[in-house]
Amino acid sequence: MRCCVCLFQQSLQCSPSKMAAGESNSRSSCLNLSTSGPLGNAPPSNSAHSSPASNGGAVGAAAGMNRSAGNSNPRSGPENGGGAESAVRSTPSAHNPPRQSVGLSGATSGAASNMTATPSSSSSSSSTASSSADASAAVSSLPSSPASVLVYREPVYNWQATKSTVKERFAFLFNNEVLSDVHFLVGKGMGVQRIPAHRFALAVGSAVFDAMFNGGMATTSTEIELPDVEPAAFLALLKFLYSDEVQIGPETVMTTLYSAKKYAVPALEAHCVEFLKKNLRADNAFMLLTQARLFDEPQLASLCLENIDKNTADALAAEGFTDVDLDTLMAVLERDTLGVREVRLFGAAVRWAEAEAQRQQLQPTPENKRRVLGKALSLIRFPLMTIEEFAAGPAQSGILTDREVVSLFLHFTVNPKPHVEFIDRPRCCLRGKECSITRFSQVESRWGYSGTSDRIRFSVNRRIFVVGFGLYGSIHGPTDYQVNIQIIHTDSNTVLGQNDTGFSCDGTASTFRVMFKEPVEILPSVNYIACATLKGPDSHYGTKGMRKVTHEAPATGTKTCFTFCYAAGNNNGTSVEDGQIPEVIFYT
Repeated sequence: MRCCVCLFQQSLQCSPSKMAAGESNSRSSCLNLSTSGPLGNAPPSNSAHSSPASNGGAVGAAAGMNRSAGNSNPRSGPENGGGAESAVRSTPSAHNPPRQSVGLSGATSGAASNMTATPSSSSSSSSTASSSADASAAVSSLPSSPASVLVYREPVYNWQATKSTVKERFAFLFNNEVLSDVHFLVGKGMGVQRIPAHRFALAVGSAVFDAMFNGGMATTSTEIELPDVEPAAFLALLKFLYSDEVQIGPETVMTTLYSAKKYAVPALEAHCVEFLKKNLRADNAFMLLTQARLFDEPQLASLCLENIDKNTADALAAEGFTDVDLDTLMAVLERDTLGVREVRLFGAAVRWAEAEAQRQQLQPTPENKRRVLGKALSLIRFPLMTIEEFAAGPAQSGILTDREVVSLFLHFTVNPKPHVEFIDRPRCCLRGKECSITRFSQVESRWGYSGTSDRIRFSVNRRIFVVGFGLYGSIHGPTDYQVNIQIIHTDSNTVLGQNDTGFSCDGTASTFRVMFKEPVEILPSVNYIACATLKGPDSHYGTKGMRKVTHEAPATGTKTCFTFCYAAGNNNGTSVEDGQIPEVIFYT
């Protein structure tokens, strides 16, 4: 490079065109190419290993001298190694992409056909051009040899006059060597890029950059290494700081979000989060949930969880599900609003455990699967499975201990049910507040049971999901009951939901909750039968029943109206006026 510069200086000193320019230009014969001047517009070098080419005010003077000489080409001579040298005027292109490499094709001149240029083999070939529509002047260093030619572009003089707004002027400076006073070495390994920037522009847009350049511990370095930032994301950050333009895509949105958070640019953060919201789907919900938790984006995390609630089966089947971390898995398994059967949740947890064992370089044995699942295993609600589902899957998986298997089988088959270490609260794939209505005004004693079901027919005015009933308990003090609850479609006699379970009462006249394993959808203006078959001692019962009961949501004022009718057939005596099943628990 130094030899080429010397040759370039000698050719200017000895050139006939110099003499034609007059003595006023003789002061330009000694060029200082090491300092960028305000007229310089060298192309940014995005390689950490390339020396930044610069063509300062002296180069502009040389170009002006060349113009005054009528753009005549200096003749080849022994003093310049026989190489042809020419001042080439660059042609602006409105379609120059931000990362287009600068080459001879960007320069046009009458003498261009007489020039021979050898591309540099160094990493300077990855240099990026200015994102401005105006072409930037470039100085390309060529290998030192007798045939070497120093090719440069004429500096863009008075570029400011072509930009009518502050935004246009700052946008022109993005990723541009013009007036740059700092460079960032972004990325690591072979992917490092050297990106020019301007301290003032960065400090105006980011408190972190302001502290970096102007704070009490401000750096004086002109090159700053950023190995933890992706070049594409850093360029997107700079693009936003210089021009308010947002350039993000599916491949760069997460790294751009990281960069925006690191340098405290909340407006760009918001754009990234909005982009993720618009592209949130069941097949990427788990992946985005992991990232949202990592980057502390609670709003995005909440949206991901809601999407998983609505599309639980599809989200669990997605390829990215097995890549989530244990904390994210637990955050999902502990939710009451998942819309999937518990046996499928168990199968998904086993798939995750197999992948995690492989990541930890463990054999996928039942013991290792239990080990990597840790506390997540206790979040699987085994009591919500049917006995057939439990026997065919979890009981034979080897993941549960013998004691756990026995206690769960006892829970499924005997009354009173023994305590189990797993949650037996039903999941409801609905959001919002649980509601309930009571259809009796008074409680009396005694109501007996002989194996016949208590039934009541009902309909509603709007779509709801019934999740359970409230039932009366014993008049003889604390007692356990065994009970089967059902909801039957009246016209087709189809059982839409049921649960064989039990409940304990304390001898008071209160109602006791008995829940379905899954919510039962109830459509408006359709007749259903609520059915409860109890085994146990005499209980309390309700009187002074109401044919119509209306529930009004406190927040929205939405009214849900229940209409009750007598259910003929094998009925234990329950009617609109008195009997069992005093309470319906539901979500709207």
